[in-house]
Amino acid sequence: MNLWQGETAFASRPGKIVTIDGATQRKTVGRRALGRWDPAQRGHAPLATVLAQNTIRDAGLLPLRHGRMAATGWTYYRGAAAVMAADLASAAHTGIMVQLCGDAHVLNFGLWNTPERNLAFDLRDFDETLQGPFEWDVKRFLTSLVVLARADGVADSAHTAVAAGYSGYREQIKKYATWPELDIWYDSVNAGQLVDYTAIDDDHRLDAIIEKRAAKRSSRGVYQKLTDVVDGERRIVEDPPYRTHALANHHGELESIIRQYQESVPDHISSLWSRYDLVDAVQQVVGVGSVGMRVFLTLSEERRTGDPIFLQVKQAGPSVYEQFLDPSPYDNHGSRVIHGQRLIQSATDVFVGWTSISAHDQAEQPMDFYVRQFRDGKVIPKGEIIAPRLAQFATACGHVLARAHSRGGDPKAIDDYLGSSPKAGESFAAFAFAYADQNYADHAQFARAVDDGDVPAVEGWP
Repeated sequence: MNLWQGETAFASRPGKIVTIDGATQRKTVGRRALGRWDPAQRGHAPLATVLAQNTIRDAGLLPLRHGRMAATGWTYYRGAAAVMAADLASAAHTGIMVQLCGDAHVLNFGLWNTPERNLAFDLRDFDETLQGPFEWDVKRFLTSLVVLARADGVADSAHTAVAAGYSGYREQIKKYATWPELDIWYDSVNAGQLVDYTAIDDDHRLDAIIEKRAAKRSSRGVYQKLTDVVDGERRIVEDPPYRTHALANHHGELESIIRQYQESVPDHISSLWSRYDLVDAVQQVVGVGSVGMRVFLTLSEERRTGDPIFLQVKQAGPSVYEQFLDPSPYDNHGSRVIHGQRLIQSATDVFVGWTSISAHDQAEQPMDFYVRQFRDGKVIPKGEIIAPRLAQFATACGHVLARAHSRGGDPKAIDDYLGSSPKAGESFAAFAFAYADQNYADHAQFARAVDDGDVPAVEGWP
């Protein structure tokens, strides 16, 4: 008698892993088919798809978003996840489902402190996370290597980087297919392993550089830089239009957000948070694809010692994949983001949570938000830094993506589908280069629309 009927107990729970025969799925989508890209089958206009995302954004920030996307083919790629989602959905998929990162481009991997205060290397952006076919993440990741290589003047290394990124993913999937589930769950890539992946002759003690940067990128490390004393009170320093106290229209929202956020975290974190006082808050501009979404930066101080903590409160909309896949099982998109993050990330910030607020106009939809620490040892890679070692960095990213898919999916099914022949790797590479070409064509169209005045834009970077 099976007293612990896990299959029954969790049948209706989000994130349940469905086991399928990966090799059989080749009959649904053959491995050679992974490499095909046919613009004639797109079924949407990329410019219209980008602009359609503006409906839930702060209209005053849209010219900044457009300016950033128009800057280069790489910044366009970062902001055009919705375009690629529609393009990926224009062809049949394998049906081998995982918890997608959803925006697994190469600069969405980075380092930060785990709750145990160890630096871990992992995925760092989950705005688009959703259950979806594993190959969509792989294609977005590998294509990003080609686009970044071209943007940073190392196009000759793109083939090597794509091969290395796929190899990192493929080799780890093969290992995870034989590992016990708990071993997969506890696996992680630390800063030392990242150094081992990326070390080359001119690293000059890369590990020491990482440690130094991580120490600076913390609430305590940026407290003096980001704040000043105004009329005897600590305030976040403005940097218009990227960081402003323009909260006249959002003050009531923010109070509601913070109150509901505290209800979303576990009791022990709520108890810890109750020892802090909210000191100041500003509206913030972040990223490329996120520009226009309402983002607040809050400063709180611990009541006894004044120790600071910055939280980022970020608006969450529907995943760009939801119109093509099953909708999220969560009724709050902030909850969708955080639950996806917890499922596929090796260790997650203890302060993450979510909330929502009702719209002032009943005809409008409520706005959802998620919350995380603003800086917690985060070391975010820069394209010009990793470009000289792109293949090595791509290998580490492939490892991490494989672990994420193995936590939120079935590595055995993926391993069986990919098989022992080079077909899948060659096909993924063919797609990456073909879609990179498409991305640059789409960027050119977007840039022309900006130049012609059809899309309002301003210089997008401080």
